[in-house]
Amino acid sequence: MNIAIGYSPCPNDTFIFDALVNGDIPTNGLRFSPVLEDVQTLNEWALAGKLPFTKISYGVLPLIASQYQMLPAGGALGMGVGPLLVTTPAWLAANGNTTPKTVIIPGANTTAHLLFSWAYPQVTQKRFAVFHDIEDAILRGEADAGVIIHENRFTYQQKGLVALCDLGNLWEQQLQVPIPLGGIAVRKDVPLAVALQVNALIQQSIAYSWRNYPNISNYVQCYAQAMEPTVMQQHIELYVNDFSHHVGAKGKAAVHTLIQVYQQLHPQSSYNNPVFIEEPA
Repeated sequence: MNIAIGYSPCPNDTFIFDALVNGDIPTNGLRFSPVLEDVQTLNEWALAGKLPFTKISYGVLPLIASQYQMLPAGGALGMGVGPLLVTTPAWLAANGNTTPKTVIIPGANTTAHLLFSWAYPQVTQKRFAVFHDIEDAILRGEADAGVIIHENRFTYQQKGLVALCDLGNLWEQQLQVPIPLGGIAVRKDVPLAVALQVNALIQQSIAYSWRNYPNISNYVQCYAQAMEPTVMQQHIELYVNDFSHHVGAKGKAAVHTLIQVYQQLHPQSSYNNPVFIEEPA
């Protein structure tokens, strides 16, 4: 059986899926065709039901719940992993702690957008861009501020930007749960036995990569483009953690909290579907 699986080219995702898609672990007859895209593109594809297995932002989950459930493995959750709202020192000096009027966000359906909307509901002048374009757009003066994710949280100071708000810390302090950034969704037409098999293989793939760490494979490096090795390591160590192996009760509670926040922001929405696939006892 050949299975298409979507994930981003970011080091945490390529680290997780490296062994799975490159033949480093036995897959018991399953073959995988990886499709690497920016997470917002994957979110949009999930809205259309395009891939049977795909990384998504948890922010889009309420919109795809009729088509997808989540795997317990392969996700990005944790403490201290959240998006940052950043600006230029000049804007900060001129405006202090006032709320920015115009903000660039890495995708309409991302968890970053959900967290920003929760923290700054009064901001309505938003535009969306691919995450790696946001720092330069702020520096060009295209918006007052921007929300950054992924490795940009390690590089924004080098670019000459300053943080206005750590949206992740705000979430953690006020809601007392980890931040559920993204996870692996499985389309509901996939048999449960296959979903469970893929989930177990993802766990084995993660374990294989950790056994070889701190060596970073050519596969991870080639998609990381010009990222420095130290930034790759920081990225992996921050976003690939125990929650990536299995979301656990604490992680599931965080996802349910995020869904509740989504419903507060979108009162017309409803969510009555089991979030995660059923695991054997």
